Amino acid sequence: MKPLKPARLSKGDLIGIISPASPIADLTKIQEGVRYLESLGYRTLTGKNIEAREGYLAGNDKQRLADFHSMFRNRRVKAIFCVRGGYGTPRLLSSLDYNLIKANPRILVGFSDITALHLALWHRCGLVTFSGPMLGVDMIGSRDPFTEEHFWSVLTSPSNKRRISLDGETTVVHRKGKATGRILGGNLSLVVNLLGTPFVPGFKGSILFLEDVGEEPYRVDRMMMQLRNSGILGAASCLLGGQFTDCVPKQSVPGSQTIAEVLREVSGHVKVPFLANLPFGHQPQKLTLPIGVTARVNTQTLSIDLLESPVL
Repeated sequence: MKPLKPARLSKGDLIGIISPASPIADLTKIQEGVRYLESLGYRTLTGKNIEAREGYLAGNDKQRLADFHSMFRNRRVKAIFCVRGGYGTPRLLSSLDYNLIKANPRILVGFSDITALHLALWHRCGLVTFSGPMLGVDMIGSRDPFTEEHFWSVLTSPSNKRRISLDGETTVVHRKGKATGRILGGNLSLVVNLLGTPFVPGFKGSILFLEDVGEEPYRVDRMMMQLRNSGILGAASCLLGGQFTDCVPKQSVPGSQTIAEVLREVSGHVKVPFLANLPFGHQPQKLTLPIGVTARVNTQTLSIDLLESPVL
């Protein structure tokens, strides 16, 4: 599939802000995030229903869909930033107007529950989207300099090649080697949630990145085995493990594995390069990973090279 790339972001551009998943408890965080973006020289437009709430959702499905579609219809909007993740984006996939989105490519940024949107839009439209910081989570308070620098450089520069150097002290090399493929993946729970649906892309030859939060090790193991049994782990050209934040046993169970042990065992079921403990996921410091872009991973140099620009 030929990637559909959005235009790069420039100062003065209009950024749309939506809540396609769960609501944010403190609405002042939206205001703080907006002030941050405007301080950098961008203009902002918040979705009509951004303050809506229905149970654990940021408004009902129609409200969240309306905001999502309105940002793709608005020709002035150049990028769409999600406020937070949580729950609810898989509920929208069967009702998305994929023709509208394909005709109006935009930068779309988010992680966690936003994974469902990333993968569906890549599969249905070939749209390059971005697993990265969210407005109500990462663009408030004391922002991480590493996250900021990498995020804005990826969205604003149409560089055809870019190297991401990984930390040799924290990166865990489970399997050595080199691999090339398209970057796909995201939150492990959401990837597994899409299996068997018409919204999951093919992972053959992909650089598959995975992270999660609040899942006990046995649940991570179970989801990894589902990816193994479905052939996805074996089809990928490389595996990248991010931060599995708070993924610890909730009860004192004798013999419970740690996440490190779960991932080490997974490495025994694959024959491709596998790096873990990388800076992406539910933590302040995170890489922005462009979904659908071709990259090369080298475990010897501890690097990820983007071989094409994710933006025009």
